[in-house]
Amino acid sequence: MNHFTSGESALILGIVVLYILFTSWLTVRLRSRNNGEFMNAARSMPAAVVGVLLMSEFIGAKSTVGTAQEAFSSGMASAWSVLGASIGFLLFGLFFAKRIYGSGEYTISAAIAKYYGTSTMRTVSIIMMYALLLVNVGNYVSGAAALSTVMNLNLTWAMVIIAVVSTFYYVFGGLKGIAYVTILHSALKLLGIALLLGTALSLSGGVGPMVEKLPAHYFTIDGTIGMPTIFAWVIGTVGAIFSTQFVIQAISSNRSAGEAQRSAFYAAIFCLPLGIMLALIGVTAHYLYPDMKSLYALPVFLDAMHPLMAAIVTTSLVASVFVSVSTVALAIASLMVRDFYVPWKKPTPEQEFRTTRILSLIIGFLPLIFVFFVPEILKLSFFTRALRLSITVVAMIGFFLPLFASNLGATLGLLGATVSTTVWYVMGNLYGIDNMYVALLTPMLVMAVERLVRGRNAPPMVAATPQAPPRAEAR
Repeated sequence: MNHFTSGESALILGIVVLYILFTSWLTVRLRSRNNGEFMNAARSMPAAVVGVLLMSEFIGAKSTVGTAQEAFSSGMASAWSVLGASIGFLLFGLFFAKRIYGSGEYTISAAIAKYYGTSTMRTVSIIMMYALLLVNVGNYVSGAAALSTVMNLNLTWAMVIIAVVSTFYYVFGGLKGIAYVTILHSALKLLGIALLLGTALSLSGGVGPMVEKLPAHYFTIDGTIGMPTIFAWVIGTVGAIFSTQFVIQAISSNRSAGEAQRSAFYAAIFCLPLGIMLALIGVTAHYLYPDMKSLYALPVFLDAMHPLMAAIVTTSLVASVFVSVSTVALAIASLMVRDFYVPWKKPTPEQEFRTTRILSLIIGFLPLIFVFFVPEILKLSFFTRALRLSITVVAMIGFFLPLFASNLGATLGLLGATVSTTVWYVMGNLYGIDNMYVALLTPMLVMAVERLVRGRNAPPMVAATPQAPPRAEAR
């Protein structure tokens, strides 16, 4: 592979820096000025903007780099890792978006509390923060892989840059500021992926030579991944969409329930072509550079580009990283403030807003502690989705099977699913059973057993809507 000269690298770095400065200025101009704007943009967002936000959450840096990485080894079947998001957003729009919007809540834990109770709410909140922290660990690693390729940085410094810039975005912007800057980020990301694919196919001579020379499994529906794993991916993605905090937060920022549903449909459409494009980039990388590390399956094509084009693509990858990290960190901060800080301190709106920003600053840098322990990015991505899937299972039981819903059963089911899924993942998916299935079945089994053991003495499901904790008057 060719490498950029110091002058070309300086040009690329300069364009990236200018873009960061411009979007930082834009974030300040559009910044949230109170906690309502910070958390859900005061319910003022257009459906198309929310659709872009939702798409960017599930196809961020981690999925972008991770899908190409998996395709490098497993073939076009890795596209299912993104196509599952299209299926998930379609189902979310049909069955869940209006219900969540009508709850009036902007955290998944508070919505679930209406069906179970406080202990379940806090358990959901803790599990979601654990899952989202790992999501950002993956985002930092995948984003650093792209930055280090063209800027001659080691992975550690690249991750520090990501932490600093993305934290600035969401600490000052909140959801209102992030939303509109994300439109620019996402447009640039789509352009960057298209340029990468065009360059890759130009170098390979098109798809035909690859079909002739690569093993047949590179162009089958399941590759070397296998249908059980693909099915687990789709289940996990659908389940994660139904419960992920930022999805709920973005849906709550719509102007009406109808627009909330439409925003989910927009996200399903936006996700559709990206999976195929990313998988094809990864397959082409294997065809051209079979001995390369799979982590660089996507950014490797930057070296073959004109420096100006490489600058655009690099900036698009940087944008993808920033929006992914920002939205996930914002979701973690929302859970901490809504479910723990507010009930504990009962702050004034001004105190809540100030504390939210302080916590957001800490959350932005916390993943740096864990980034050196990350395995393959896509496997980490689906493990975090498995954790969120267990929350969806509990939520669905509360909504549609109230006979089996109890506060104790839900809490035990969630804790059991978190422990068992984590152990299964760390042990390398024992007996060939994906940890996604463990996350799916554990809460159902625990809640069913709890119901059978307690029988008729089981306490009824919490039906009353819990009131928000009282606040102190502003002084």
